[in-house]
Amino acid sequence: MTSFILLLVLSIQELFKPTEEHVLVIRLLVKHLHAFSNSFKPEPVSPSAHSHTASPLAEFKRIVIPRFVQQKLYVFLQHCFGHWPLDASFRAVLEMWLSYLQPWRYAPEKPLLSTESQPRSVSEKWAPFIQENLLMYTKLFVGFLNRALRTDLVSPKNALMVFRVAKIFAQPNLAEMIQKGEQLFLETDLVVPPRQHRLFVSPSFGGSFLSSRTPNITDVSFKVKSHVYSLEGQDFQYKQMFGPEVRNLVLRLAQQICQAQQTAKSISDHSIEATASQSFLSWFRFGPSDLNGSYTGNDLDEIGQDNIKKTDEYLEKALEYLCQIFRLNEAQLCQLMQNWGAAQDENEKKQLPDCIESEDGLILTPLGRYQIINGLRKFPLEYQGDPELQPIRSYENTTIVRLLFQLSSIINRRFAGSMETLCAKEGFLGSFCRYHLCNPCIIEKARRSPLSKQNLGQIQQPRVSLRFLASYRTLLSLLLTYFIASWFCIGPVTCTFLLSIGYLFYAVLMTFITEKRNPHQS
Repeated sequence: MTSFILLLVLSIQELFKPTEEHVLVIRLLVKHLHAFSNSFKPEPVSPSAHSHTASPLAEFKRIVIPRFVQQKLYVFLQHCFGHWPLDASFRAVLEMWLSYLQPWRYAPEKPLLSTESQPRSVSEKWAPFIQENLLMYTKLFVGFLNRALRTDLVSPKNALMVFRVAKIFAQPNLAEMIQKGEQLFLETDLVVPPRQHRLFVSPSFGGSFLSSRTPNITDVSFKVKSHVYSLEGQDFQYKQMFGPEVRNLVLRLAQQICQAQQTAKSISDHSIEATASQSFLSWFRFGPSDLNGSYTGNDLDEIGQDNIKKTDEYLEKALEYLCQIFRLNEAQLCQLMQNWGAAQDENEKKQLPDCIESEDGLILTPLGRYQIINGLRKFPLEYQGDPELQPIRSYENTTIVRLLFQLSSIINRRFAGSMETLCAKEGFLGSFCRYHLCNPCIIEKARRSPLSKQNLGQIQQPRVSLRFLASYRTLLSLLLTYFIASWFCIGPVTCTFLLSIGYLFYAVLMTFITEKRNPHQS
């Protein structure tokens, strides 16, 4: 019966899902409790015999957080760290945790900020609070590291959370006090129990014959141990925040931060190139179209250049703060990123399953089948066949696509020999024909794909492709051009002639650029 009740309680805890409003209310409570506790002012020393006795209100201010809040809040935060979704809504839990960790923010005596806007040092008077809340700082920090390693740090909101935690723990003197608290917890008891020390060193028993340092340290160590064991039990295996295991987690997070910075930079560069490529002629779709569906997706539009810049700033500062907290060597981080980059390049070369090349294309070996079945390697999932035979897209007119395909097929069958002869020529004419009749990107993709030699030969042949004219964007652009030209008394024939002349100059320029970048190999 007891075990059934225990399982029922555990299942209820698993199902408990606090809301953001719940967390915000608790954070507000924590702020008010810190302000209430810090409003305590020690009474002046009086010669009275009872001067050492504190008032009930002062005693309540001193014990309200450790006795009534600490354990329940610790259990609640652990539950949130373990069960909250890996999204930006975790920010509410994070800020509640950080509010509890910084009682000095709610102290009545706030030092003036320096003109250099440097973070102020945490005073030594807060050392007892940090020591008596050691797990709030150390174990929950490890829990946050595990969460951060599973999140997408390219997202500005996730990057901001990592930055916030790193900034708080990088406050001057805070890491040293946490490390001192860990040392007090890990030191062994060499003398009689700590509670007897408090009796022996009391003034009424004349403790002057004892060393004043050892009993005090042992007494503080006892408080730290009682805090840890009261929250986690006597069998708890403590994981040091500044130990090698957590340091490895921090190095992994630093590596992930660098990777996220590179990803954000590549997204930013791609966005800039996509914006720059929207020139007048390319907007009218006169250049070669990419029907392979290269993604310029909605994520780019949602992230935006400003947010990418914020992400980079947050991650850069977070990495700097982590280096300060754990005394990481930037040279080691650079070496770590170089090793990761080399491993990535090597993985890209070896990502295809094991196969052999035959007359019919690539054929999987038994090892290649084993790799695919067990998910060790895979072929890139992108269309690498004939672009003319791709499914009709939503931005294309079905009827026009089919008509243009039939027209292109007739032209290609009738003038196949002439197009091959022109493309095989050296000089400007051959380059001009190859630019329009051959697509080197598609040919290169087809060579790496498991296509048959027959299909690969068809793709490599020079041919005319008119499918871009079936795009609604192209049709709308042409219609808009003719409409604007009619305002200037330019007829359809004249407008078509001018567009042809303009495209001719554009094609000549692109032919020279393409030929210099990718010289033709016969």
